[in-house]
Amino acid sequence: MAPSAVPVGSNDVAHLPLKLSGKANGASSHVEDVQMEAKDKTQYVLKSYRCLIADLCQQFNMGHPGSAMGMAAIGVALWKYAMKYSPKNAEFSNRDRFVLSNGHACLFQYCFLHLTGYNNMTFEQLTSYHSDRWDSYCPGHPEIEHEGIEVTTGPLGQGIANAVGLAMATKHLGAVYNRPGYDMIDNMTWVTIGDACLQEGVGMEAIQLAGHWRLSNLCVIYDNNQITCDGSVDICNAAEDINPKMRATGFHVIDVEDGNYDVEAIVKALVTARASQDKPTFINIKTTIGVGSAKANNADSHGAPFGKDEVANIKKNFGMDPSKHFEVPQDVYDFFREAVPRGQQLEKDWNALLSKYSAEYPELAKDFKKQMNGEMLDDWTKYIPKKEDLPTAPTPSRKSAGLACNPMAQNVRNFMVGTADLTPSVNMTWKDKKDFQHPDLRTACGINGDYTGRYIHWGIREHAMASISNGMAAFKQGCILPVTSSFFMFYIYAAPGVRMGALQGLQVIHIATHDSIGTGEDGPTHQPIELASLYRAMPNFLYIRPCDSEEACGAFLSAVAAKHTPSMISVARQNTQQYPQHSSRDGVQKGAYVFIEEEDADVTLIGVGAEMVFAVDSAKVLKEKHGIKARVVSFPCQRLFEKQPIEYKREVLQYRSKAPRVIIEAYSVNGWERYADAGYSMHSFGHSLPRDYVYGRFNFDAAKIAAKVAPLVEDVRKDGVESLRGEFRDLNADYERDVFHSAFGTSHVLS
Repeated sequence: MAPSAVPVGSNDVAHLPLKLSGKANGASSHVEDVQMEAKDKTQYVLKSYRCLIADLCQQFNMGHPGSAMGMAAIGVALWKYAMKYSPKNAEFSNRDRFVLSNGHACLFQYCFLHLTGYNNMTFEQLTSYHSDRWDSYCPGHPEIEHEGIEVTTGPLGQGIANAVGLAMATKHLGAVYNRPGYDMIDNMTWVTIGDACLQEGVGMEAIQLAGHWRLSNLCVIYDNNQITCDGSVDICNAAEDINPKMRATGFHVIDVEDGNYDVEAIVKALVTARASQDKPTFINIKTTIGVGSAKANNADSHGAPFGKDEVANIKKNFGMDPSKHFEVPQDVYDFFREAVPRGQQLEKDWNALLSKYSAEYPELAKDFKKQMNGEMLDDWTKYIPKKEDLPTAPTPSRKSAGLACNPMAQNVRNFMVGTADLTPSVNMTWKDKKDFQHPDLRTACGINGDYTGRYIHWGIREHAMASISNGMAAFKQGCILPVTSSFFMFYIYAAPGVRMGALQGLQVIHIATHDSIGTGEDGPTHQPIELASLYRAMPNFLYIRPCDSEEACGAFLSAVAAKHTPSMISVARQNTQQYPQHSSRDGVQKGAYVFIEEEDADVTLIGVGAEMVFAVDSAKVLKEKHGIKARVVSFPCQRLFEKQPIEYKREVLQYRSKAPRVIIEAYSVNGWERYADAGYSMHSFGHSLPRDYVYGRFNFDAAKIAAKVAPLVEDVRKDGVESLRGEFRDLNADYERDVFHSAFGTSHVLS
């Protein structure tokens, strides 16, 4: 059998002592010399740990005990022997990263954080699992803000994708900064997954990329218990042989037959994974969910406590006292607490190496320290074009986004930019860019690179693009600023990853192009209508829709400055009118601003993004044809506007004026009711027409808009603006009947 597929069982493991340091295939494990503890002691620790899990879930009659119990030996192998980390300094720069992708098994991680001596994971905190304590460090799934947790996991498949991003960050930073004899960044990323993470599409997307990039510093640990919520995996996944599948994606594969008790075999597999120089490693570890209980190997043990009687029975089965609860004997603590001095020595050695590195490579070390502190390596603001240097002729706002972003990406090495197979369309490349690729890769199309590269070809994997980018951003806040790009419509595929970034406060900038019905001939499949409502509603997220190049510059000023908030800059495929006399980057940073002022205006028209032209032109028609004075407000970002003082918001929208406010945007109107009294919007999907015609198909025409706004103004003059409050008016409802009539015939006309 090939070495990459060697099964590791108890009979294959070297006899005690097992040395973990030294070199294998030219790579040092960077862990202190240790010896395997006696087997009886190890088995005692496993039993104590499993009883603790059962108690913790039973305490509040909630939790996920089964996988945490089944993975006990994996945890001992990781935290006792294989991982390099420092419990008293969870932010040690060159620590190994651990990700629990099967996040429902969070007690697995919490217990080992406690046993190894992490400061915040006290016994009191550990027992707060599923309690009503708002300050608990033990939420139902791991959350990034708690010490020792690298990323928030929960939605299955996200963690494995994050882990790929963490491993990418290590490879990139190591390639940029490491020098012979100075491996300043060479940590491993370990990620545990269950059967479900292999079923989620984003998991396999991420695995494909890890194999393609040959991320040898990534180890995927598969808790193979063949159980999901519904029952045994074979109810939905009977034919799959995962090992050949993983080899085909570019992984070394190692089998561990007894994952319940054979710690030595798991340790040997982990050491082998660290030594890999050419591929990531997949360790297939066979475990039993709920091992030691009457519900072992049963889906019932996945997401529910065992009951008091069965908890007592588990303790009897393990030779423990059933009358004692939450018992952690001192010798169990002693078993793990060598992790503290070992971690402190790792830090000491690394800091000494950093001092020598700083002396030999002072300029490189200066940048290294700055980037690892989360600082930009240059003044990024100077690379954003000045207003006078921007185009004045109609320009696609996707091109405007490139004008603002690409000089920053070219000159500031914190930026890593990529696209989901749309490089020719999204305008996100720069002169002499280098791809992030394995240095030995030679592509048929001639696009090659190495790990220092900062342009990423994600392939057609929008979900993985967003989720892996979160992992890069999580390596160290501010160290790497990932920028993703795709058509706006395809960010519906990426939405779970985008949401997880917002939840974690991870700064990633998403460039969403082709963001309107003006995309044209590609038709309604590519024309977003409803998606902006999702992203505008998403907490801790900036959805910014600029109307021209000046506003695009303002969008990037806002997005790059938002250190703990992801952003989406939404731009159009088609030419958009440039308004150098009106548009303002400073105004964008306030979310909304007065675009065209008009004293004693009869109406305020709110323009957004590619549809700003309809607001501006409608104001002209209202004045010339209807004798109505209209002021125009640009409103690129609702969330930034909400951060402004009330006085500013009153000035911009004139909340207390007698004039109505009308939002004009070719999206679903949802959310604008907060700011406007009426809207000219979309109710249906779009249509496949040339971009010059598609807006007209849906009555987006200045004369038609003005013809609908004028009666609204007359109604307000007659009955007062208060007559509109609570009665949001739809000014573009007529086309809905027309569209459905022409598409489906009279029998399908909406009433």
